[in-house]
Amino acid sequence: MIQKDSQVYIIINEQGTIESFNLPATDIFGFKQEEVKGKKVDMLFPNFNTQLLHQEDSSAFETLGVLKDQSITTFQVNCNRLLLLDQLYFVLHVETAKEQKSSFNKMKAELKASLSELMDFKFALDESSIVAITDQKGIITYVNETFCKISKYSSEELIGKSHKIINSGYHSPDFFRNLWRTIGNGKVWKGEIKNRAKDGTYYWVDTTIVPFLNGKGKPYQYLAIRNEITGKKRAEEELQRMMSKLIGIQEEERKKISRELHDGIGQNLYSLLIMINRLRTDSNHQFIEQMETEISNIIDEIRQISWQLRPSILDDLGLIPAIRSFVNKFNEHYGLKTNFTYKLQRRLDSEVETSIYRIVQEAMTNARKYAKTNEISLSIIEGENELDIVIDDHGVGFDPKAKRNGVGLFSMEERARSIEADLQVHSQINEGTTIKVKVPFQ
Repeated sequence: MIQKDSQVYIIINEQGTIESFNLPATDIFGFKQEEVKGKKVDMLFPNFNTQLLHQEDSSAFETLGVLKDQSITTFQVNCNRLLLLDQLYFVLHVETAKEQKSSFNKMKAELKASLSELMDFKFALDESSIVAITDQKGIITYVNETFCKISKYSSEELIGKSHKIINSGYHSPDFFRNLWRTIGNGKVWKGEIKNRAKDGTYYWVDTTIVPFLNGKGKPYQYLAIRNEITGKKRAEEELQRMMSKLIGIQEEERKKISRELHDGIGQNLYSLLIMINRLRTDSNHQFIEQMETEISNIIDEIRQISWQLRPSILDDLGLIPAIRSFVNKFNEHYGLKTNFTYKLQRRLDSEVETSIYRIVQEAMTNARKYAKTNEISLSIIEGENELDIVIDDHGVGFDPKAKRNGVGLFSMEERARSIEADLQVHSQINEGTTIKVKVPFQ
């Protein structure tokens, strides 16, 4: 391969004897390969010291060279070691001063073009994003003007500090531990962060943190690129408030209708049933028996509707008794088996209890309709900082990527979001569906 290269290469062994002399070298020095092969390299470079090459893997130096016509030229020599079949060789890449200057000018032009392109990228990034660079310990070493503008700190106030200076206190320590664990392992982290400006105002940023790795694959600095999304987050929060308010109004209406059905129509029908029973003692008409049956069925239906709208036991006794009662009725009515385990020793906020009840109700109803299962597992376990709820239907499952037309999952997600809970749905064809809800204690 060396023979076909346009660069000048000379290969010598440990003793300084020339082993190879490529064609471009013959053009420069005027010697043919057979005239120099096996000769000492000092016939070309009188001041060449072979012993110096043993000290480093590679070296570069300037030396005088003698051409065949006895003229003397200054050469730049770059030397690299080559171990081949346990034999050490030195590969000399030789350039004349003119060639070196040409190469230098080319590199200079390429570097200038690269720097110009890099400055264009930097300008575009600074104009569109909030940029900061930190060292491996998280100490800020660079911020752009956009960072200073949104944080209301000067660059002098920020450089040398950590990002704790803009910490809003909104995110948990676990949030930042996960962030540092990710970038510390050399991976890119993406997420949304709420920060606090110098004047006490808050702002949200969509953040990407890119670790820069050294030769050992360890981060030595981090580049953080952020875009402000405060307006978007405010809109989301306002929408969430509206949804919570709507859910609250809906629950109040359900409670009102449930009581009216139970206390009004239900009581009137029950009174009518008593009257029919009295009539039957005086008369044995088949028509009266039919009326009695129909009214009994209507009473049962109204009780069922009333229960589904708003179980009074939820308000009176709390979440666990209400769900236990729902599970018993559910199993009895649909012939399913529900394994219900729980550990909860406290009453929760009314809104939280209602949302959890509705999520469980919706999940079990969906399982009955679509899972083709005979058994459901439900657990509600109290942890140190959160309540963990798991519903597993052991059914046919579904493809999470497929388009869904129903509103059941949407309803559960909105319920969870209204109480700042985390809801996750895991499903696989023929593997069943598992719904996990983590409700933080306020």
